[in-house]
Amino acid sequence: MDESDKELLNEIQWTFPLVTRPFDAIAKKFNTTPEFIKERLNHLKEIGVLRQLSAIFDTRKLGYTSSLVAMEIEDGKLEYVASQINHHPGVSHNYERDHQFNLWFTLAVPPGTDLKDELDKFNVLPGIKKVRMLPTLQLFKIGVKLDMVDDKKHEIAPTEEKKEIKNIKFDPNEEDKNFIRELQKDMEIIDEPFVKTAKNLGITEEELFEKMKYYEEIGVMRRFAAILRHRQVGFTANGMIVWKVPEDRISKVGETLGSFPQVSHCYERPTYPDWPYNVFSMIHCKTHDEANEMAKTIQDQIHVDDYKILFSSREFKKTRVEYFVENSFSLEEKVPAS
Repeated sequence: MDESDKELLNEIQWTFPLVTRPFDAIAKKFNTTPEFIKERLNHLKEIGVLRQLSAIFDTRKLGYTSSLVAMEIEDGKLEYVASQINHHPGVSHNYERDHQFNLWFTLAVPPGTDLKDELDKFNVLPGIKKVRMLPTLQLFKIGVKLDMVDDKKHEIAPTEEKKEIKNIKFDPNEEDKNFIRELQKDMEIIDEPFVKTAKNLGITEEELFEKMKYYEEIGVMRRFAAILRHRQVGFTANGMIVWKVPEDRISKVGETLGSFPQVSHCYERPTYPDWPYNVFSMIHCKTHDEANEMAKTIQDQIHVDDYKILFSSREFKKTRVEYFVENSFSLEEKVPAS
């Protein structure tokens, strides 16, 4: 990748033009040709940097139930357990982290499915010592934007404003579900990519853009944007900073953490006797030293003394949940509990 590639990736992570010829609009910004933009994006896909260009939907707004899950797995059983868990279509992220709880994954299930029942299906796997469900109690921020341009680093300070979302209940009908199934697909890098999408849905492009705009206003669609593969672009120190925040300060600290540009996700989650951390925030850095320094800089501003950084040491799965796509789940082989 050269500097122009990095500038381009920054641009389309932040905002993607929802117009008939989006690559013309991007080319105009960069004072180049649409052909050059398409060529670079196709190259970035080929080398594994650009994972997807698509709509990014809000799991909870669609009626899905989800949770972060932490497991303590016996030595020697981690890879096997992780591989079995990966078969579940609702598991999107699955990592080994450097902690007693060494396996962390997210599990999402569609409306009408019980999350705990789905999680209990894993109980037959040998080697699982502890399971802790850590659902979101408060969401302060969600949205990964990796700053690709080294000399344009943001100051580590709470400077971002929270996006205002209209509080409208969303109960998806079949038309909505078809729309979401179509928009979650990886977009083709062609001159008029939305023409095909609109045609598949039996609507005009204008209707397509209007609906996308409405979905964004009510928070169903978080944005339409590029999703990158962290590790391929050098962000190998992905740190989950967990904070032990006094009860009366959780909302204030969470809001402040969410306004740091360097924080991609921030949530309040439940505690357990063996897990006292109630606020989670994700940062993405190129080295552990950079991440530790960033955590300390953030800590100095939020004044929470008790925190840990759990780095992901192995990535077992990283994908997107496919919404409203029928997928049943069964383990590869039934394993008696040991």
